[in-house]
Amino acid sequence: MTVIAHYMNGSEVASTSGRQQPVFNPASGLQSASVALASADEVNHAVASALAAWPAWSETAPLRRARVMFKFKALLEQHQEQLATIITREHGKIFSDAMGEVTRGIEVVEFACGLPQLLKSQFSDNIGGGIDQWNIRQSLGVCVGITPFNFPFMVPMWMAPLAIATGNTFILKPSERDPSASLLIADLFKQAGLPDGVFNVVQGDKVAVDALLAHPDVAAISFVGSTPIAEYIYGEATRRGKRVQALGGAKNHLVVMPDADLDQAVDALMGAAYGSAGERCMAISVAVAVGVIGDPLVEKLVPRVQALKVRDGMDVEAEMGPVISAAHKAKIESMIAAGVSEGAQLLVDGRGLCVTGHEQGYFLGGSLFDHVQEGMQIHREEIFGPVLCVIRVPDFASALALINRHEFANGVSLFTADGNTAREFSRSVQVGMVGINVPIPVPMAWHSFGGWKRSLFGDMHAYGEEGIRFYTRYKSIMQRWPDSIAKGAEFTMPVAKL
Repeated sequence: MTVIAHYMNGSEVASTSGRQQPVFNPASGLQSASVALASADEVNHAVASALAAWPAWSETAPLRRARVMFKFKALLEQHQEQLATIITREHGKIFSDAMGEVTRGIEVVEFACGLPQLLKSQFSDNIGGGIDQWNIRQSLGVCVGITPFNFPFMVPMWMAPLAIATGNTFILKPSERDPSASLLIADLFKQAGLPDGVFNVVQGDKVAVDALLAHPDVAAISFVGSTPIAEYIYGEATRRGKRVQALGGAKNHLVVMPDADLDQAVDALMGAAYGSAGERCMAISVAVAVGVIGDPLVEKLVPRVQALKVRDGMDVEAEMGPVISAAHKAKIESMIAAGVSEGAQLLVDGRGLCVTGHEQGYFLGGSLFDHVQEGMQIHREEIFGPVLCVIRVPDFASALALINRHEFANGVSLFTADGNTAREFSRSVQVGMVGINVPIPVPMAWHSFGGWKRSLFGDMHAYGEEGIRFYTRYKSIMQRWPDSIAKGAEFTMPVAKL
């Protein structure tokens, strides 16, 4: 059985901790490999490798660092199908979806290729008394990315390319459920000419996470995952003086107005709720039906959900694959049972699905609830599975208030034909990412990703210009030369001398 190893100082490193965990193919339910689980000593090794590489890399010219990113991007494009295959076999999402994940990750690398422009500073000539002033952004040091199982390639690309391009060194702690993509990323970085020690991979569980949080030489930590863990990481890291961005959970609503194109809204809900088996932090899990649209919306959704093609993700006909693990499948099933017990109307029950030839796989069909009420567990909590809840409200104001009361505020969408409604919604909704007739408004690479409220802990969003700011320190410099310096000490507050 293959053991998925760590990667430090330019090569794979066998684990010495003596701890391993099985890695499964969710479609078959069979073990495909084992992954090493790092000890604190192994984490210390990785940090030492990254710290040793930082001085030289941080002094490397930005253009040279950008050229490594250009080569890395080209290699990723050459290996896109290989990466997507790895993702599908370990995560379970359908192959076309995995290809889309790789494409979105490559777009962030492409953004990082523009580093010389992104790091250009501002200069003020002669602010007074022969003094010039300008600013620069400098690297932080050793940065860490702790990434989730649902995007084993894309989320690491939100972090590592920007951290590395801005002159930091980086340690990736991928999910232990689907870790293989991390080693291919490391190999392609090396092929692109990245110096040894600049990019490292530590496989592991909470032991590795806690060691990274506690290590005094780690300067910054990026995390994407559930809200309880995001809150924990944010608290532990900030308490130790580290810079942190911790992206947490979500409960994303899609509001369907009476004037919306109903067929477009249903298409949007199907893809956004059931794509990747609902295992996306931007998945739509609540449809908010406004006014008279409720009955026709549900009537169109029921047969579509019942007809979902749930198969092995490598099947070209598949629309939805399995969920990540047996434990996660059981959790989703328990949430469906909770919805029934609380009085929601289960119109389509995805439990008990058996896929021929994959009887041990972690498959669920799509589930659809109607007449869900605010306060029910299936509305309060993130299910992270193929379950869509329909909540009926009388008017637009009620829909807006419902969303704004929720503790999660990652993404939201509105389907309407009215521009004034769209404008009011986009300005008034208390959510970080908003789509108007767009069901999954994940920002492009040159913008930034992040929610509000308990969906984000920290001040800066991921990637884009916010990512550049997160991975750099701002420094202001003022300068003058002897011939312009007046004689004598000055005891008053310095002011511009015009």
